Amino acid sequence: MKLNGKAILNGIKEYFMISLGLVIYVVGWSIFLVPNNLVGGGVTGISSIVQYATDGAVKMGTIYFAINSVLLVLAMFTLGKSFGGKTIYAVVFASIGLNVAQGLIPWDIIQTLAIDNGKLMSTIMGSIMVGVSMGMTMSQGGSTGGTDIIALIVNKYRGVSPGRMMLWMDTVIILSSLLIPSYTQTGGLMPFTEKITTVVYGFIYIVIVSTVLDLYLSGSRQSVQLFILSKKFAEIADAITNELHRGVTVLDGKGWYTKENTEVLMVITRKADLNILLRYIKQIDPNAFLSVSSVTGVYGKGFETIKMHNK
Repeated sequence: MKLNGKAILNGIKEYFMISLGLVIYVVGWSIFLVPNNLVGGGVTGISSIVQYATDGAVKMGTIYFAINSVLLVLAMFTLGKSFGGKTIYAVVFASIGLNVAQGLIPWDIIQTLAIDNGKLMSTIMGSIMVGVSMGMTMSQGGSTGGTDIIALIVNKYRGVSPGRMMLWMDTVIILSSLLIPSYTQTGGLMPFTEKITTVVYGFIYIVIVSTVLDLYLSGSRQSVQLFILSKKFAEIADAITNELHRGVTVLDGKGWYTKENTEVLMVITRKADLNILLRYIKQIDPNAFLSVSSVTGVYGKGFETIKMHNK
């Protein structure tokens, strides 16, 4: 019952974080990017280019869903069914959100937050929101769809960071906007000189998104190493193993002051799980002595995988 309950709670937490990330994603595009006719990378960038080219006749959420439907099939075969399930949820959520939010958010809010502040500030704000939202979704085992699916596939087999891979793909997409006509919010055709400026803003967009994404993912994957000294070491070790499903190593030690032999528990876990682990230890032995330190480069089951590059 405990295992089932914990699995359900973890599932709720993951989908809540994905949903929150998607809301940020949709709001970032609907308030800051689309009203300024700004372009971005990925499938969302392609979708925005199509929407601008059709003067809004074809909504970007529709194109976003169509392209991602193809990529999702690829993701389910390469990244696993659980990834595919979460990403299907994310794609459907984002597709509906991108279509609905554009007509739902009052224009006064868009005018105040985006239009009045100019395209540069809108690009910065929108790209930060998109980068954070994608990081939140990826850290929970899902994806916002699009080129980040391709980026995660490449990262799985080649070890290239998702941010860097997406940077190259997004560059090509943004440059392609120069060749496609674009209609503004007022219905007028955007001059070519202004499109060049928009491409520059697009480059700023992808640099910020890729940087924020990598920073978020590296932060969410940080690990910590604990050394635990307690007379109730066996109870603590059992709780960590059975309840938190983390490995525990028991080391033989000796207190030099007391000259007594003692057992030292060594545990490596995600930084996000540290508070839960500390609560378990405190409940079992409030007088336990602990040492916590940050570690990098943790490889093995439950952590990172060493990528092997074929020559």
